[in-house]
Amino acid sequence: MNDDAGYVNETLARYSDWLYATSITVYVIAMLMFLGALAAARYAKLDERREELVGASVGGSSSDDRMPGRVAGPAPRRSLGDRLAAMAYPVVWVGFLAHLGSIVLRGMATDRAPWGNMYEFISLTCVACVGAGLVVLRRKESRPLLSFVLIPVVLLMFIAGRYLYTQAAPVVPALKSYWLAIHVSIISISSGVLLVAGVASILYLVKNRWPAVGSEADELATGVGASLRRLLDHLPSADALDRTAYKCTVIGFPLFGLGIIFGAIWAEASWGRFWGWDPKETVSFIAWVIYAAYLHARATAGWRNASAWINVAGFVALLFNLFAINLVVSGLHSYAGL
Repeated sequence: MNDDAGYVNETLARYSDWLYATSITVYVIAMLMFLGALAAARYAKLDERREELVGASVGGSSSDDRMPGRVAGPAPRRSLGDRLAAMAYPVVWVGFLAHLGSIVLRGMATDRAPWGNMYEFISLTCVACVGAGLVVLRRKESRPLLSFVLIPVVLLMFIAGRYLYTQAAPVVPALKSYWLAIHVSIISISSGVLLVAGVASILYLVKNRWPAVGSEADELATGVGASLRRLLDHLPSADALDRTAYKCTVIGFPLFGLGIIFGAIWAEASWGRFWGWDPKETVSFIAWVIYAAYLHARATAGWRNASAWINVAGFVALLFNLFAINLVVSGLHSYAGL
C-alpha cells in the first residue's frame, strides 16, 4: 500500500503501461479497418456502376427483374465496407476500455489523480477524445469518421509514450491539491471533446473543397483530387459534419471555460492571484475566445464556412497550448510538465 513516503506499486504501474501500449495498437487496427471500409465502399460503388453499364449494353435486362410475377432473389449481402465498419466500431471500444484501464491503474499505482504530468495529461485528453467520438459518432453512417478522430489520437499517444513518458511517481508538492483532480480533468476532457469538433470542421472544409462525385466522368477521373473526392463521397454530408462540430463545441466550450475558472481559483490559493498572464493561462484564454467566436459565427447567417475555419483555428490553438507552451515556453505551469 502507498504511504506518505510516496511508495508506488510498480506492478500496477507496469500493467498500466502495457494497457497503454495495447490501446495504441487496437486504435491503429480500428483506424485501418475504418479506412479499409471507406476504400471498399468506393470500389463497391464502382462495381455497381460497371454492372449498370453492362446491363444497359445488353438491352436493359435489369428492368425485367421488376416484371409482375417474377420472384425476387435473395437480399443482397452486406458489402465488405459495411462489414468492416461494423467490426471496427466494437474494436474501438476495446481500445477505449484498455486505455481507460491504463489510466485507472496509473492512479491506483500512485494513489493520486493520474494526470500529474505531460504524459498522463495527453493520455487523459486522448481517452476523452475517443470517448466523445464513440458517443457523437455512434450512428452507423457516422462511424467511419472515427478513423479521422483516431489519427490525431494515435499520433498524440505515440509522442506521449515515446518522448514524454514519465515513470509512475508521486507529484511534486505544489500539485498535492484536490484542485488537480478538478481543474486538470475538466480541461483535459473538454480538450478531447473539442479535438473531435476540430476534426469534423476540417473534414467539412475538405468536403466543401472537393464536392461529391457526380457524373460518370468524375467517377472515371484519376489523380489525387479525384481519389479524395471519391473517398469523401462515402463520409456523411457536409451539413452532418458541421452539426457534429457544433454539437461537440457546445459541450466542450463551457467545460473548457469552467476549467479555466477553476484554474484561476487554484492559482489564487497557490500563488496569491487569480490571473497573472502566464503563457499557459494566456493561450488557454485565447483558445476560449476563439471558440466563443466560432459559436457566434456559427449562429450568424452566411458564416457557416467562416465558422468552420474559426473552429480549426481553435483546434490549432489547443494543440499549440498542449505542446509549444508546455515544452518550449517556460512559465508557472512548467514544473508540472503541464
